[in-house]
Amino acid sequence: MTDSWLGAVVEVRVGKPGHGGFCVARHEGRVMFVRHSLPGELVTARVTEDTGKSFCRADAVEILEASPDRIAPLCPISGPGGSGCCDFSHATAEAGRQIKAAVVAEQLSRVGGIERTVEVESLGDQTGWRTRIRLGVDDEGRPGFHRLRSADIVTDLACPQAVPGMYDGLAARSWTPGADLAVAVDSDGTRHVVEIAPAVDRRVRADTGRRGASSRRAAKSGDRAHRVREGSGRAVERVGSREWTVDSWGFWQAHRAAATQYAEVVREWSGARPGDTAWDLYAGAGTFASVVAEAVGPGGTVAAVEFSHRAVVDGRAAVTDLPQLSMQAAPVERAIGSLPPQPSVVVLDPPRSGAGRQVIASVAGAHPDRVVHIGCDPASFARDAGLYLSHGYRLENLRAFDAFPMTSHVECIGSFVRD
Repeated sequence: MTDSWLGAVVEVRVGKPGHGGFCVARHEGRVMFVRHSLPGELVTARVTEDTGKSFCRADAVEILEASPDRIAPLCPISGPGGSGCCDFSHATAEAGRQIKAAVVAEQLSRVGGIERTVEVESLGDQTGWRTRIRLGVDDEGRPGFHRLRSADIVTDLACPQAVPGMYDGLAARSWTPGADLAVAVDSDGTRHVVEIAPAVDRRVRADTGRRGASSRRAAKSGDRAHRVREGSGRAVERVGSREWTVDSWGFWQAHRAAATQYAEVVREWSGARPGDTAWDLYAGAGTFASVVAEAVGPGGTVAAVEFSHRAVVDGRAAVTDLPQLSMQAAPVERAIGSLPPQPSVVVLDPPRSGAGRQVIASVAGAHPDRVVHIGCDPASFARDAGLYLSHGYRLENLRAFDAFPMTSHVECIGSFVRD
């Protein structure tokens, strides 16, 4: 072979799953990350990316020996060369969860130094679960999904993640080239479509740290013009008996069952008692802070911190019956030093990049009896879990949820207690 393997077609036996929607194979001394494969399969793989490092990326373009876990792909647009929406729509639901469990366990062991058997729990059906989606618009004004690792748009709105009705009529309309479409179906079943103007200033992408992650999350749409094209742009969302009205283009759990499920876990694992003090960091609109505030009662205190001012405004409006809960809009790194002392529990739901060394050191320095940490990236979650251990905490409970069926993504919730 030449120095670059780009475009090369080889036959490989794939092994264990890796973090990121692929399985790992080896060929002529190099590692290959092979998408569209399953563990144990013999495949013909075409190299799609080779930067000259010790690994390259490839697609399985022919299955020579299929896994018994293989099914006809549920997503018609995410195959080789297609959209990046679904990584494992060609696997049974059980196999998909087993793949995610293996990845979480491997990351906990390798990155966090924690040996733990992991079970990934189902939240319901494989399809029709996503209530919020972000689409791109191509140069001809057609909406669609981004091709994997590309700015190109796949204009077939056929990914089965979406709840029924989410795509209706979108392809028949013309949109601003280069814009994004934020489409949401809220708890009332109302669809909101917001067109977000093309990005102009991309400098925020240069900061790769956790502060940068928070900034990117806000800048992704916050500094771009928004035009409501359908609905009000204000989504009604319910978690348990509480109701929020939030921006339909802002952050909310994508899976229709996720917010309620996670809030119940936080309620149980927080161990909050009447009169306690608690912190909720990266609080969003306060779904977790509200259940902890209910537990501590009017004699307790819950301090919630969230970077997004709009989320805080919406959160305050939803918790007017909980005077013990205060919400402030600020970076967690800046606000944490001024929070009420001696919290009994700290809840964290950081962005994909995790909380990191500085924040976890500050949390541990406050000596809470318990920490409940939510993470949507296994590697970041495992790194943060290891940091808690280094500060004298141990992982008491762990639950992992298949909140993103057909994809490689998985949500982890861990409770940590002082050893």
